[in-house]
Amino acid sequence: MPGKVSPDDLLAHVFERTGTDDETVLQGPANGEDAAAIAPFGGDETLVVSSDPISLAAEGVGSLAVPIACNDVAASGADPRWLTVVIMLPDEETDLEAITSDLDAAARDVGATIVGGHSEYVDQLERPLLSLTAMGTAESFVPTGGAEPGDSVVITKAAGLEGTAILAADFGDDLGIDDAVRERAAAFVDEISVVPDARAVREYATAMHDPTEGGVAAGLLEIARASGVRLDVDREAIPIREETAQLCAAAGVDPLRIFGSGALLATVPSDDVADCLATLEAAGLEGSEIGTVDEGDPALVLDGESITDPIEDDLYPLWADADGED
Repeated sequence: MPGKVSPDDLLAHVFERTGTDDETVLQGPANGEDAAAIAPFGGDETLVVSSDPISLAAEGVGSLAVPIACNDVAASGADPRWLTVVIMLPDEETDLEAITSDLDAAARDVGATIVGGHSEYVDQLERPLLSLTAMGTAESFVPTGGAEPGDSVVITKAAGLEGTAILAADFGDDLGIDDAVRERAAAFVDEISVVPDARAVREYATAMHDPTEGGVAAGLLEIARASGVRLDVDREAIPIREETAQLCAAAGVDPLRIFGSGALLATVPSDDVADCLATLEAAGLEGSEIGTVDEGDPALVLDGESITDPIEDDLYPLWADADGED
């Protein structure tokens, strides 16, 4: 099954194998933490670093790769500033010009500079594979594991934006969805970046997280596990756009369990929620309060159902079925 390595395997084989101890590392590898925090030079600024691959997309891969890489840096309270890019291409027929042009434009959109990387051809690949490392500086690092009992849970935009765009692009022909709905859904890919969201929320947040694989549900569970708390969330309070609802119903998938890039999850002290939502509104962004942080064993409690096991993305079986039909 494709997807992320399980939390248990990461704990057993990855997190303790980090080379030399370094006292400048403020946040290293840990469950739910998508970025590292380093204080290499002293002073008031923290260097935030995160790496992300993108392997499932072919069209527009450069445009997607930059916000996906930068989102984890932004969700840690930093402004993305530098990028390195590794480009692996299946053959010389792949449009390198289009990929690098898209990378350049997307980097300019978030205010980041591409400072290096590597490019090569790999015969075993069927589509381009990009891996980006994003770096930025933060005055105050915001971890995934900072949620505290008494906080409220906030989401920006809506659930399943990236997954909705994928459904429209990869499965739209088979779902019987109106062309106008599909066109609007495909455009959600333009909302993948949460850099503006994080800039608006970070001054209030005790924790922030960018939900990706497994969707909003997985992202909420990762906050709970990283913070050692229980998140009590009302499903009806989570915004789901009509296009998402239609495509997910047609595909038989849960909008909360499909790729969630485009939304930002945050925990905010209850006294600050109104100001946080007002700041989002002033920035032209949607924001909603969807639940609370409580004491208890780490879990996502969704409408009374306690979820503790890692959540797999509902789109992977669709891709597997499609490949089996080829």
